[in-house]
Amino acid sequence: MDERFTLQFDNTYTRLPRDFYTRVRPNPLRNTHLISFNSKAAEMIGLDCAITRDQSLLNALAGMELLPGMDPIATVYAGHQFGTFVPQLGDGRAILLGEARNHLGESWDLQLKGAGITPYSRDGDGRAVLRSTIREYLCSEAMHGLGVPTTRALCMFGSDEEVYRESIESGALLVRMAPSHVRFGSFEFFYYRGQHDAVQQLADYIIEHHYPELAQRTNKYTALLKTVIASTAELIAQWQAVGFAHGVMNTDNMSVLGLTIDYGPYGFMEAYDPGYICNHSDYYGRYAFARQPDIAKFNLSCLAQTLLPLIDRVPEAAAEQALALLSEFEPLFNKHYETLCRAKLGLQQSQLNDHTLYASLLTLLDQNNVDYTRFFRALNRFTSDKRGSNAELRDMFIDREAFDRWAKQYRRRLVAESSIDSQRKTYMDGINPKYVLRNYMAETAIRKASEDKDYSEIDRLLNLLHTPFAEHPDMEHYAGEPPDWAHQIEVSCSS
Repeated sequence: MDERFTLQFDNTYTRLPRDFYTRVRPNPLRNTHLISFNSKAAEMIGLDCAITRDQSLLNALAGMELLPGMDPIATVYAGHQFGTFVPQLGDGRAILLGEARNHLGESWDLQLKGAGITPYSRDGDGRAVLRSTIREYLCSEAMHGLGVPTTRALCMFGSDEEVYRESIESGALLVRMAPSHVRFGSFEFFYYRGQHDAVQQLADYIIEHHYPELAQRTNKYTALLKTVIASTAELIAQWQAVGFAHGVMNTDNMSVLGLTIDYGPYGFMEAYDPGYICNHSDYYGRYAFARQPDIAKFNLSCLAQTLLPLIDRVPEAAAEQALALLSEFEPLFNKHYETLCRAKLGLQQSQLNDHTLYASLLTLLDQNNVDYTRFFRALNRFTSDKRGSNAELRDMFIDREAFDRWAKQYRRRLVAESSIDSQRKTYMDGINPKYVLRNYMAETAIRKASEDKDYSEIDRLLNLLHTPFAEHPDMEHYAGEPPDWAHQIEVSCSS
């Protein structure tokens, strides 16, 4: 292996008892080939594009061989799936190779998704298909480009192996990166088995490696819960602000570090719809867009339940403290969300009626079937001059007079803080993205890759989504109205 690409690997999770994981070797796909390498993510562990000429490292990332320090495992966890507790889940198609440490001393899990059967695969085949791999590869980077905390994607591999889902598809492999892949469900697994010592060991592990500042707190477990509540509130506020729907907010898909994790049937809203359901398998709309804050609080309550024995020996006292902390979620979420909404409107100051101004706008967008991302990008060019028509914005609405009434209130609000149009536009261009990963964009890349083995669209979109606030003249069509066929796309848990 080229010395330039020597990575220091460790796997601190294996210092925990064997109940937490199972050692397992990746099962390589047949005739694996590199599809895309993400140089932006690679920089975090000191790699550059020249890695693609280092066959030894590529073989390790494809699950074909191990490098010194790698200690591959599959971790166990439980979870509330669509509200129902499932006592044992785990990494059914993901294998953690270990942690790569960068020059700053930061550690990043390298996890192979689609690397074969593990003890937690249940009836699954341990594989990932090209379709879902492309979707996660692109969306994790799209979220990072938008400034939303997320797992990252280092690279993806294709293969000649056939995998059966609803039909025969090509097998693929994603190399995913995160500071940690520990989930709410990791705590649930041990709590509901009555293994409270294991819950404490896991909490201590998270504090030691990710929240060391909490170690000296009077009650570090209460502090841990408080920290996770705060990071989750901020994360969900960011989801709502960019119009992102996760699709499967089970507790096993919630990170204790406040990261977006496990991209399956996600979707960025097109026409604004608070009832938007991006997951075709979500028959009752449990994870509809507007319900995400409530679901996050429910998931946090599940996590809080597991920490009760650590918070206080007296159950009633522990429950009282946990409920007090959980009551902070809503005001924290509202604080972050209202700050983001104010920024999306280009407002620099806080005034009492700002929430009403934003809420009434969302109602108008909903009633008039207006594209969420395109509207806010166009709002950047709003003129506060009474003589200005704002025709571009006005023509997005069926009820133009209703928009005029809202625009009058908005203009008055801008004047109240002496907003200058040119300065506000510059500010808002960094807040309201021009591009988000719409499902049809991912579908375009998937079709080219699946039907023609043409992977160029993946890299084109990756470059676009890394800088979604910038102008990309050669990709302008992705900022326009989605094509008619886009409305026929359905994604489900198999995606």
